[in-house]
Amino acid sequence: MATPSRYVGTAQSRLDGPAKVTGAAKYAAEFTAPDLAHGVVVSSAIAKGRITAIDTSAAEAVPGVIKVLTHKNKPRTAWLDYNYQDQVAPPGSPFRALNGPEIVYGGQPVALVVAESFELARYGASLVRVTYAEEVPNTDLNKNRDAAYVPPKKRSGIKPPPDPRGDAAGAYDTAPIQLRQEYKQAIEHHNPMEPHASTVVYEGDGKLTIHDKIQGVNNTQGYVCGVFGLKPDNVRVITPYVGGGFGSGLRPQYQLYLAVAAALDLKRSVRVVLTRDQMFTFGYRPETFQTVALGADNDGRLQALTHDAVAGTSTFEDYQEAVVNWSGLLYHCPNVTLDYKLAKIDTYTPSDMRAPGAVTGIFALESAMDELAYATGIDPLELRLRNYAERDEGEGKDFTSKALRAAYEQGAARFGWSKRKAEPRAMRDGRELVGWGMATGVWEAMMMQSSASATLTPDGKLELACSTADLGTGTYTILSQIGADALGLDLDHVTTRLGDTALPEAPLAGGSWTAASSGAAVQEACRKVADTLLGYARGMADSPLANADLAHVTFADGEIRLQSNPSRKVTIAEAMRAGGAETVEATGKVKPSMLTNMRFSAYTHSAVFAEVKVDEELGVVRVTRVVSAIAAGKILNLKTARSQILGGVVMGIGAALEEESMVDHNLGRIMNHNLGEYHVPVNADIHDIDVIFVDEHDDKVSPLGVKGLGEIGIVGAAAAVANAVFHATGKRVRELPITIDKILG
Repeated sequence: MATPSRYVGTAQSRLDGPAKVTGAAKYAAEFTAPDLAHGVVVSSAIAKGRITAIDTSAAEAVPGVIKVLTHKNKPRTAWLDYNYQDQVAPPGSPFRALNGPEIVYGGQPVALVVAESFELARYGASLVRVTYAEEVPNTDLNKNRDAAYVPPKKRSGIKPPPDPRGDAAGAYDTAPIQLRQEYKQAIEHHNPMEPHASTVVYEGDGKLTIHDKIQGVNNTQGYVCGVFGLKPDNVRVITPYVGGGFGSGLRPQYQLYLAVAAALDLKRSVRVVLTRDQMFTFGYRPETFQTVALGADNDGRLQALTHDAVAGTSTFEDYQEAVVNWSGLLYHCPNVTLDYKLAKIDTYTPSDMRAPGAVTGIFALESAMDELAYATGIDPLELRLRNYAERDEGEGKDFTSKALRAAYEQGAARFGWSKRKAEPRAMRDGRELVGWGMATGVWEAMMMQSSASATLTPDGKLELACSTADLGTGTYTILSQIGADALGLDLDHVTTRLGDTALPEAPLAGGSWTAASSGAAVQEACRKVADTLLGYARGMADSPLANADLAHVTFADGEIRLQSNPSRKVTIAEAMRAGGAETVEATGKVKPSMLTNMRFSAYTHSAVFAEVKVDEELGVVRVTRVVSAIAAGKILNLKTARSQILGGVVMGIGAALEEESMVDHNLGRIMNHNLGEYHVPVNADIHDIDVIFVDEHDDKVSPLGVKGLGEIGIVGAAAAVANAVFHATGKRVRELPITIDKILG
């Protein structure tokens, strides 16, 4: 079916924008019910030990307090760990709130106070008295590195490091240029605008309607059914809008468990909203120590590469990321050894945070490549070009496409890289040292099994439906663009419904796979609608399209036209009348090609160039310019796509210079658990960010040729900033974030 791209590939404003800026968009904590009660979580005051006594009498005596749930009176739930494991759970025993007196991490929920109003519940929570037998917490990853282990059970969807190739140790020992350094990534927390919340509406007869802060409603539904023994038909989850997730909403969090437990126990609706400081009591990007060793010849060509990483995980789950794998595929090198281990500490389980593993691993690799550039006297960009990988050497596969050379070229030209003075501290602007740095970014281009429905009415109105989530990325808009183009409709004639388990099932919104997966499902559903319409049109008496098939017609302006003679046409309304149909409905189901995945590797790539200015006396760093050149296949919406890269770069700047969850290891608790002390970039920190999308045709990665953009914008950004800081100051900081004390110290 040939369809002109009237909307796909253009810049379109978000269709959900007016609802968000006017307050019409409802989030998880904004839905209500006539019998709604409010729950407030009481968090543990220690990081490890046991509850020896819990006194709820004062709270229960407050008029309007309905009940206080603790480990002593919580409702009965499933026994097996299997029932608590969600779609992205790592191996281990998922955390169970109020499961017993044991305290396994700081801020663990120990009670839920349910009252007629939020204010009463919050007051009641302040009256709960908990007595503990405290133990010494073990939260220092550095002290546990010697006990690190290779996780025995691998996390589904996360590839372990590939087998070694060549003899990395031997090649390193004989290499003329040798470099070995350690790099560290601090703990980071997601901090989306919308805090985690669940509103559980009790419908009677054990039926629930749940509004949950989640990046995939089907994951919440499956979790609730597994834990509480409910049938899927009795649990509907509706999340039309998500106020940011960055991965924090991939797994059901403990406020959901508590809200559902209270609703079933009280047989009434319950809402539980976590406070901003409680947002620091679950998942995070884990602290990670990495060692990268590069051996090269005098021309800078890699002879040996080793990359070892040790990351923290909880005592109850083996959380895993692909941290070191990128080093085996990004550059050509005959001898590579990669190693990834975990160390258990007394914290909650880490969770996926925008480009999990890649942000961490690429910072170390690209910092090491920059150090190699200075050690060999080769321009950092030229060094990367000399080591350019034409295929995935880790997997032994060709790429579906790779336009990274074009990204290097166009990014460098836009940035003005050729004007860079090679020596550190050679560029100035008044009292500030000026530094230019660059890095490569890479992220998997994935497609997942997905489904979507399309319903067309005779007046040319199209409704698309899919259970996937829109995290603020523009999913409502791009799916509408695809549907409008597929059937030749005006964009304002297309309505898209998302985030509801009553809709065709889609995967979690994560991994940058939503556009490729749900977009392809929408395209397939519309193709089926088009096929049905054409069948109706061919059946008309004296039909101008009597012998046409989909390959020879075009849908445009509410008409089905013969490509070779557009004057031969049938309107959608005429076709539906001929078929006696009030609506035409179809469901599209798609899945990735196993054969393609076996034969090819698919990745997005980027070239990131950063300029920093560093106050020589004060050590204050400003990121004044960033150019991010992206190779990501077909771009569906230039406006929302650019926004995705802008957001990723901003997060990368935050990781480079500001974001750090600080743990007091004596207490085992995060100390800066608020947005006053956990620093994120603000308007004054962000200056010029220029985004380039290079042309990249890919007919293998997905039916739409798209690769996804959610993650690639952040990958490499922190490394580019760190490399620019070295160029400005001559001081190499190998620990993120790069704070003033590290520059002046």
